[in-house]
Amino acid sequence: MALMFFKRALVLFFLGVSGVAHAADSAVALMYHRFGEDKYPSTNIRLEQFEAHVRELSLSAYTVWPLPRLVAALRSGEDIPERTVAITVDDAFLSVYREAFPRLKAAGMPFTLFVNPASIDEGGSDFMTWDQVREMQAAGVTIGNHSNTHLNMADADPATNRADMDAATARFVAELGFAPDLFSYPYGELSADVIKVVAEAGMIAAFGQHSGAMGRAMDPYYLPRFSLNESYGEFGRFKTAINSLALPASDIAPTDIKLTRNPPAYGFTVAESVGSLTGLTCYVSHLGQVAPTLIGRRVEVRFTEPFPKGRGRINCTLPRADGRWYWRGVEFTVR
Repeated sequence: MALMFFKRALVLFFLGVSGVAHAADSAVALMYHRFGEDKYPSTNIRLEQFEAHVRELSLSAYTVWPLPRLVAALRSGEDIPERTVAITVDDAFLSVYREAFPRLKAAGMPFTLFVNPASIDEGGSDFMTWDQVREMQAAGVTIGNHSNTHLNMADADPATNRADMDAATARFVAELGFAPDLFSYPYGELSADVIKVVAEAGMIAAFGQHSGAMGRAMDPYYLPRFSLNESYGEFGRFKTAINSLALPASDIAPTDIKLTRNPPAYGFTVAESVGSLTGLTCYVSHLGQVAPTLIGRRVEVRFTEPFPKGRGRINCTLPRADGRWYWRGVEFTVR
């Protein structure tokens, strides 16, 4: 019996956990960092919180897919089941190996670990070893690229970013025998120039740290993830996040995430398929709720107080009749 359970869990770990399969045009990616490390509340998820997340995702209403499968489906037009979720973790902290890996493996849930090789090479006690990364890879965990040195790419010049990406690729090939093609931006900070470097390095998709659901029409080099920590991992928010829907939009302004004008003239046009925009609400990170201006299907968010330096976020949500929410987020790099 135990052997049969292990084999089933391993198959689920590689292929994903499937629930009710109705086609959808969006899916959700979750992002974690540390597990059970209470002295780092801004990046940590408490174990009881994480276990509640895993229990909820185990219900038949949800489908947990490996991130590469989800990215491929978004690219190809393949049907995606309703309430499909991908789990990601940034940074190879030791608590990922000790706490998250065994729990997700037991639940048969695949996940992606975004690794910056230099942190492992430095041998700090906070991080996993390459042997542990290889063990996880052999068990079905997808390894993604998180830069080599976890530099702030938005502040580095293109040559520095290229050299860092090349160094990461070389270390992945040396230690794991392959070069990952999925990327997550350190700190979620980027620019149009950074996206160009990441694409030229062979990445097929890249993820930020802005909230929202992923949709087919989105820029594959600026895909959203819901960040989950002690504050934002509360169960109510978690359920809202994993049930959220991509808000399909076009003509998005500004075109560069690294602001040259602060405050920005932020706006987008919502697809007709969404229906009425009644109830659409936007939140600005340093101001709270800001009433958007609607011009037909066009949504414009205007405010006069500039973002503080660092990261500036805007989240726009729209309720749907069935209780789910369309959610579109952006995280600007502000200098």
